[in-house]
Amino acid sequence: MTNATPSENSKSNQVNTTQPSVAASSVTDAVGRSVDGHRVLLVDDQPMIGEAVRRLLADQADITFAFCKDAAKALSTAEEFQPTVILQDLVMPDIDGLDLVSQFRSHPGTEKIPVIMLSANEEAATKAQLLEAGANDYLIKLPHQIELIARIRVHSEAYKRLLERDAAFGALERSLADLTREREKSERLLRNILPDTIAERLKNNVSTIAETYSSVSVLFADLCGFTTFSERVDASQLVDLLDDIFSAFDHLANAYGVEKIKTIGDAYMAVAGLPEPRDDHAEAVAGMALGMLEAFRGVMRNRGLSMEVRIGIHSGPVVAGVIGKHKFSYDLWGDTVNTASRMESHGEPSRVHVSKGTYALLQDRYRFTDRGEMNVKGKGMQQTYFLLGRHEESV
Repeated sequence: MTNATPSENSKSNQVNTTQPSVAASSVTDAVGRSVDGHRVLLVDDQPMIGEAVRRLLADQADITFAFCKDAAKALSTAEEFQPTVILQDLVMPDIDGLDLVSQFRSHPGTEKIPVIMLSANEEAATKAQLLEAGANDYLIKLPHQIELIARIRVHSEAYKRLLERDAAFGALERSLADLTREREKSERLLRNILPDTIAERLKNNVSTIAETYSSVSVLFADLCGFTTFSERVDASQLVDLLDDIFSAFDHLANAYGVEKIKTIGDAYMAVAGLPEPRDDHAEAVAGMALGMLEAFRGVMRNRGLSMEVRIGIHSGPVVAGVIGKHKFSYDLWGDTVNTASRMESHGEPSRVHVSKGTYALLQDRYRFTDRGEMNVKGKGMQQTYFLLGRHEESV
């Protein structure tokens, strides 16, 4: 579009920058820009109409006026000027008024800005067409000053309230999205340290979680020679190795449906049969233990190391529950836990040492070697076994 001539610019393109005598409300538009007072853009191909409207609004301190005589530049002018109301001529040489309204309504920067049509045509059908196309109001050209100012203020205030509502909804949506992300993060962290069902009960404000399980299988694993190894490497290498080993163990626990309880230094503790009871808990732990031996050997081969792992298993009743108020810990208590720990500490490197109780649950499906009776610290003489693998017919 062609701009107005210099003489026209001095009048018809003039923008009223007079500051309001009272503080005008300020909001932010769709792209985050501040919108002060009432900002009126007139789109009309006749500069004399632009000058006439400017004069009608000149003494209104809260209204800033801009004029665009080229309909082809109406959208870009609106984007730059940020109007709160658009006054638009119905009949222009380059574009149909209905089409221009449709353009305003389809453009993201102007889709919600009120459009007041100006025309000498008062036919009801024409007005209906304009409203259907997206116009908000209709005034006879040239409107009376009092009516024009009233319509501008009503529509401008409504638009600014719409901007405020959209901004509030946007802030609320962002807050909800942030809250959702934080909640999901908290839930992931909670489920990383607690079984899913226990985490769910904590979320539901169950104050005390403590249960007795009549039959579970507890596994302990310890890295042989780790203390000596830790004295020869730096902290990052040490932590990286433990992460590699325990991540492999975690993968096996997930595969066999075994619940990891905790790691203590270079020791690893897991259990099957809780928090959801299962009849095959001993078989699940046995399968995991054999997998742990193979996984550990793989990590050692990849790193060129020669450490070994020692594993112990015992089956029996336990008490399980959550302790702590700020840092939760799901743990097990009872003689079964102590015996499983003794099976590990009295075992041999690269072997799975099991109690008689676990052997009784697995003997039909797994192969063992009888270790005979041995004096287990705090338990006296006990018959124990080394787990070798599954019977071929059970595979």
